[in-house]
Amino acid sequence: MFKNKTLMITGGTGSFGNAVLNGFLKSEIGEIRIFSRDEKKQDDMRHEYQSKFPEYSDKIKFYIGDVRDINSVNNAMHGVDFIFHAAALKQVPSCEFFPIEAVKTNVLGTENVLTSAINHGVQKIVCLSTDKAAYPVNAMGTSKAMMEKVVIAKSRTVKPEKTLITCTRYGNVLCSRGSVIPLWINQIKNGENITITEPKMTRFVMSLEEAVDLVIFAFNNAESGDIMVQKAPACTIEVLAKATKELFDKDNKSEIKIIGIRHGEKMYETLLTNEECAHAIDMGDFYRVPADKRDLNYDVYFKKGQEDRNYLTEFNSNNTSLMNVEQVKEKLLTLKYIQNELNLLSQI
Repeated sequence: MFKNKTLMITGGTGSFGNAVLNGFLKSEIGEIRIFSRDEKKQDDMRHEYQSKFPEYSDKIKFYIGDVRDINSVNNAMHGVDFIFHAAALKQVPSCEFFPIEAVKTNVLGTENVLTSAINHGVQKIVCLSTDKAAYPVNAMGTSKAMMEKVVIAKSRTVKPEKTLITCTRYGNVLCSRGSVIPLWINQIKNGENITITEPKMTRFVMSLEEAVDLVIFAFNNAESGDIMVQKAPACTIEVLAKATKELFDKDNKSEIKIIGIRHGEKMYETLLTNEECAHAIDMGDFYRVPADKRDLNYDVYFKKGQEDRNYLTEFNSNNTSLMNVEQVKEKLLTLKYIQNELNLLSQI
């Protein structure tokens, strides 16, 4: 399906973009277009892939631009077949203090990408959302919830055979840029205490490769307007910290210090709401949440409701499979970031 095609990744210099590049670069894909606003990250990425994959690096094209500016999006959109839309403001505390910035990137930026894609005849678009969009209590989650609404609304405006628009929703990606495990590893290296917010807080956990797998599954199986959810396991923050400590703090120099919940954080996250469970479709390792296809003719709904519904219950990080310390350690040891950090540690 990707043979000789052009794939654009918005926010492509991030962890997700790098994971896609590592998975796709040696395939028969024609071109991978990295669209982002940070020229330094693009330059670093360009040199890294020229060094690591000189025979494939010509497939990567870099475009400076910002999803907030539809003109810069238009400049990069010509000839694009598929889009993975990953550009976003993702840090919960910073979005709490600058909520309008989250709206500009996560909501209006998505609107710009989808509008430009439809106008340029892009075949398929997968937008990346987060568990924080389900029952949102913070600005980041609220902006992502609105992003999902934009995706569903846009999907109604164009025939899927022309442009198919879908969305994925997933939890915490282990060792992604700005996530907590790299912070803990640095704290251990510096002989500092490991800081955690609340020991009983639970979070879904997945690897970057699993995040890419979810996007590819959505690409291959979703219908326009769908939200696709992976049945991810979860663990408590305390278990995650203990697993990290057992791997990196062999001399037991660092203690786990509780600092309290930060701005906008929840005790647990939700990947599938009770309301979505009413019509979600179980696809094995994934849930598919079809878009509500009803129109604005509300009169009929005063006379007829939805008689049949599923009786799935809310899928959250408290009622999914909870991993213990050994299981988390086993998962961490599969990650290249962890492997590299342990190798560096062994050389000291």
